[in-house]
Amino acid sequence: MKADILKGAYDLHVHSGPDIMPRKFDDIELAQRIKESGMAGYVMKSHYFNTSQRGSLLKKIQPECEAIGAIALNQSVGGINSLAVEMAARSGAKIVWFPTTDAENEISQVMTGDPNKKLPYWAKIIKELEEENVKLSTISILQDGKLTSETLAVIDTIAKYNIILATGHLSHEETFALVQEAYQRGVKKIIITHVDFPTTFYSVEDQKKLVKYGAYMEHCYVTWKSGKVDFDETVRQIREVTPDHIILSTDLGQSTNPYPDEGLLEFAKKLITSGFTENEIRKMIVDNPEKLLAE
Repeated sequence: MKADILKGAYDLHVHSGPDIMPRKFDDIELAQRIKESGMAGYVMKSHYFNTSQRGSLLKKIQPECEAIGAIALNQSVGGINSLAVEMAARSGAKIVWFPTTDAENEISQVMTGDPNKKLPYWAKIIKELEEENVKLSTISILQDGKLTSETLAVIDTIAKYNIILATGHLSHEETFALVQEAYQRGVKKIIITHVDFPTTFYSVEDQKKLVKYGAYMEHCYVTWKSGKVDFDETVRQIREVTPDHIILSTDLGQSTNPYPDEGLLEFAKKLITSGFTENEIRKMIVDNPEKLLAE
């Protein structure tokens, strides 16, 4: 494998600091690593805040790293809030994630069952807030089986600015309704968020249906690295959907995990060992992200 396989690559899913949750690195440290690795840039994902202002500042400090802002439509930004999307887009954000930690689909699967099970850090925050009598309602984008008016307004704002719609942790019913309507309303850039993650797991057949709307399927390093999916299943899905419709990202930032450049390189090496070509890898980490980020 060529040493420069990461040259020009983007990681469209990084949890960098500062953040509410503990993070392994902040944006300044990561930008330096991105530059040294030969990567082109990364997207700063926060479950709680619009990160585009951080990106603007970071470009002044490290102009050779394209630090890209984004927003996730959880309750801390008003949920399904077209004004928040408008302001995020105006300030340079390139990705809008539909609800993640506050999605009804995610909460219903993570916060139920065994009360002694280990919870993700974001779920612990929800429990802390509940103990302080701060109740966070879950978010669904469907009402009586139809997309809410707020959701339609968000779709139109995404289309207006030609930025990326990412599906977050929505249910399959929500995702299909959202993607079909977004396609009809002129959204040209769609990512189906980590398709092999347990709470959002999509069959290959469903992924192929979503591809027909121009959507890219996202596979994250953390999902298989943490044992949430068998790596062979990730390989199978990528093969069947084909690299033409895939992006690889890391979802990294957790304090005990590697840096994103390390994770993306390990992901690339394992896929090459599994029979993918270097050109296919670069399509998934360079070419496809570039198409999504293009103006």
